[in-house]
Amino acid sequence: MILNQKKPQTTQRTLRMFFLAICAISAVPPFVAAQTSKTRAHVETLASPRLEGRLAGSNGEKLASDYVVSELKQIGARPLPGQTGYVLPFEFTAGTKDGGSSMSLRYDTRNGVDSGVVFGVATGNATGPVRALSFSDNGDVDAPLVFAGYGIVVPDSQGFAYDSYATLDVKDKIVVVLRYFPEDAEPKTKAILARYADLRYKAMAARQHGAKAMIVVTGPASPNAGELAPMTFDTAIAGSGIVAVTVTGDVAAKIFPADKPLAAAQKALDDANPHAAGFALPGVTASVHAAVERERRTGHNVVAYLPAAGAVPAVGKPWVALGAHFDHLGHGEAGNTLAGKEDAGKIHVGADDNASGSAAVLAIAATLAKQPHARNILVGFWSGEELGLIGSSAFSARPAVPLDAIAAYLNFDMVGRMQDNKLTVQATGSSPAWGKIIEQANVRAGFDLAVQDDPYQPTDVATFNAAGIPSLSFFTGTHADYHKPSDTADKIDYEDLDRIVDFAAAIARRLADSPEAPAFTKVDQSLQQGAGRAGVRLFTGTIPDYSSEVKGLLLGGVVGGGPAEQAGLRKGDVIVEIAGQTIANIYDYTYALDVLKIGQPAKVIYVRDGKKLETMLTPAARK
Repeated sequence: MILNQKKPQTTQRTLRMFFLAICAISAVPPFVAAQTSKTRAHVETLASPRLEGRLAGSNGEKLASDYVVSELKQIGARPLPGQTGYVLPFEFTAGTKDGGSSMSLRYDTRNGVDSGVVFGVATGNATGPVRALSFSDNGDVDAPLVFAGYGIVVPDSQGFAYDSYATLDVKDKIVVVLRYFPEDAEPKTKAILARYADLRYKAMAARQHGAKAMIVVTGPASPNAGELAPMTFDTAIAGSGIVAVTVTGDVAAKIFPADKPLAAAQKALDDANPHAAGFALPGVTASVHAAVERERRTGHNVVAYLPAAGAVPAVGKPWVALGAHFDHLGHGEAGNTLAGKEDAGKIHVGADDNASGSAAVLAIAATLAKQPHARNILVGFWSGEELGLIGSSAFSARPAVPLDAIAAYLNFDMVGRMQDNKLTVQATGSSPAWGKIIEQANVRAGFDLAVQDDPYQPTDVATFNAAGIPSLSFFTGTHADYHKPSDTADKIDYEDLDRIVDFAAAIARRLADSPEAPAFTKVDQSLQQGAGRAGVRLFTGTIPDYSSEVKGLLLGGVVGGGPAEQAGLRKGDVIVEIAGQTIANIYDYTYALDVLKIGQPAKVIYVRDGKKLETMLTPAARK
């Protein structure tokens, strides 16, 4: 049992307030109080607007890394063995932009237009009539057109029959689809259709039905009528396996014949009647050119170490690692902001997420640097966590220290907003040693601990767990300022953040001096609750590698005892097809899960060591 001895803080805080008041009255500088916090200066610096939100690959991230390096030097931390500096750069896909997409239309005499007339050759800029979608493949397609309605296919598992392609032959053709979903459907139907209205899902459905390209138009009865669909932020380096562009309403009007205009075609579909169908567009051929430029940027992990006092071969696994991500959302341009319209484009300074965790690691390292320890202590600051754990994944893929030499990893993510003395410690299921270690450290700390076995958290601890390293992740909970510009340094509880530093430093010190490294345990089942995107509690046990640059889904690992492991899948495998659905990237895989059924085996085709292999995976129910 974890001991929960609550620290008598009220008296201490009262005395501190009294002391500050006396200092103010007597004009004596409160130098003792100013020196009390181990973390305030770090948080205030990292969460300064001058760093512009520390988006991975930005100048603000570089300024933050410079600050972290300077602090590491001050405490005597060194570059890792074999490294010339503290910064370990990595490349990643930072988004997409249109590189000059275009489209032309040719008509034959059946439309009353001379053959060979070309309309609307467009540039691909933000104001032009044609723009590529962020997930489009680059290429040229020349083919007849078919209107496929909203382009939505609802899997059978939803108990609602809706297939925009049911009566259409779109093989080797270009499909024209409406953005969004039927506007006049009754609420329950609308909710089902909305799940499958994402443009990536529509692109996958078009590709699965044999189409060579997809043209998206915002219909006259839809929100943002006639506007181009936005080119959203996209970190996937792989395309969707199909050419995909969006066109304005004016361009779309030239596609539809006079007796079947776009407005009438949309109206016929908007009550979501499953029998209402699209139709071929005879006499018109399109030439579509899609040019997507995937912007490559360089992120910067900062990694150093505190050398062991003696000969490290005297202990098993001679490293202990501490880590936190120091990046945040910039101005919210990556698409993961939760800011309202009134705050759109503002700097997201990320004081709790995750200047607090970075400050904790710096403070713990400063504490440990003053004491001898038997193991080397690796101190890591990861970038790109907000874009999908790409910084820690880059380190894991090309480790500057052998991963099997790391005895344990401690992660800190959002540890600055404690409520009611409650500290959550996650990933405790990764080693049977954690219970006793945490309990003993908490005797002095006195937190009300919430212990969670699950190591498959949406933070960098998942990377190290996937590498077979016993791990812990510290977290004080979410709040109303999460991923908003209002997550500012003045809202951090520095006294409790400093207590977390002392608590974690005690754990790290014990790990660094213990003769035996903690044993690693694979957690057999994900304990995360909640339905998937389609409301299905389905569990496959796959752990995607978010930094993948391959065509398909690269596995960063599998959940111990889960369906993927039972099917023989393992880290490094690339899934290219599941249940008949081809997989081009992680998004395709997410959508393909909707066709799976709990307890029903599905064929998985994957690539291992250059060879294409097959297995059967039986999804389980998520606990």
